[in-house]
Amino acid sequence: MIYIDSKGHYISCTTLIACDESGTHGVPHYGFGSLWLKWQRRGDFLADYRAITENHGFEGECKWSRATRKHLLPFYEELITYFFKRQSMVFHCIVVRKEIVQKEEFHNGDWDLARRKHFTMLLTSNMKKALRRYPNREHEFRVYVDPIASRYSKADEAVEVISNNILNQRFNSKSPVKAVLTKDSKETPLIQLCDLMLGAVMETWHQRTSNPTKLAIRDCIAKHLGWDSLSYDTLPTERKFNIWYFHDPMRERRQVRTEKVNLLFPYDSNRLK
Repeated sequence: MIYIDSKGHYISCTTLIACDESGTHGVPHYGFGSLWLKWQRRGDFLADYRAITENHGFEGECKWSRATRKHLLPFYEELITYFFKRQSMVFHCIVVRKEIVQKEEFHNGDWDLARRKHFTMLLTSNMKKALRRYPNREHEFRVYVDPIASRYSKADEAVEVISNNILNQRFNSKSPVKAVLTKDSKETPLIQLCDLMLGAVMETWHQRTSNPTKLAIRDCIAKHLGWDSLSYDTLPTERKFNIWYFHDPMRERRQVRTEKVNLLFPYDSNRLK
């Protein structure tokens, strides 16, 4: 919930975070995406999403793997523009090159554990920024995640516990992560949109598609960022659309160039819309 004091200042807020992963098999990178939305705007998003799908006759899941039909490109372009125009939504992802992961040293030789750690790192990094940015607010985070590719049946519960433990140590025993819930993406359009944007980023880095619709979706996102492609990462301070390339300077030369974002629709981080 969001609570406002007598002077109109926000003193408490709840954020919904929809998450997805990519690159679990046969590719040089894996990654996680997170789409952040003010909790009280989730109904608005669902209504707007349904209106856009009806306008274009779109049916089924809006996921990257299915974004191949040319006649539906206007649907994807309108949905992407919708995201970039909305002040209440942001997208953050992390991309990890598998070659630099010190699996034996830090993850008990386990890819499963390494991926879950990087996913938790993405979430807590941004949660810390929110807690520091608005220290006088009471924060709650509710996380929806597509089933995590893990042999551990309670991977979502582990993410919740570990996230709160990390935040507790930094912010005086606060436990702002109220729930990490596994959701079926077929019934969760916010996860589908996260999947679409994460897929566009990851596919650019893997260079494995020649489908003209997917190439156009990638170009559409890049245009909204003021870029010529999605082959860069962003500055750590970028709020609206953030690509975090997980780089280990002790093990590799940097593989990507950091590019400043120049949004087609400027983002005001102080506004709630």
